[in-house]
Amino acid sequence: MEIIRNASLDIEAQCGGCCSCATCHVYIDPDHWSRTGERTPDEEDMLDLVDGVKETSRLSCQILYSEAMDGLKVIIAPE
Repeated sequence: MEIIRNASLDIEAQCGGCCSCATCHVYIDPDHWSRTGERTPDEEDMLDLVDGVKETSRLSCQILYSEAMDGLKVIIAPE
């Protein structure tokens, strides 16, 4: 989420990464899905509250960045 926000891309990220608003909803490229780890129960609960959820939906604030994620492809979900 911070990487997207710092790149001045259009993402609200209202809660600042606390997993309490789902305004940082993204779709992970299916080829990169396994690189992002598992959704937590809290993340699943937040995704239940938004429209347009897909199998590859994640809250970007819950994806921990590491160098292994270099080149990760995501699409910012529409609001």
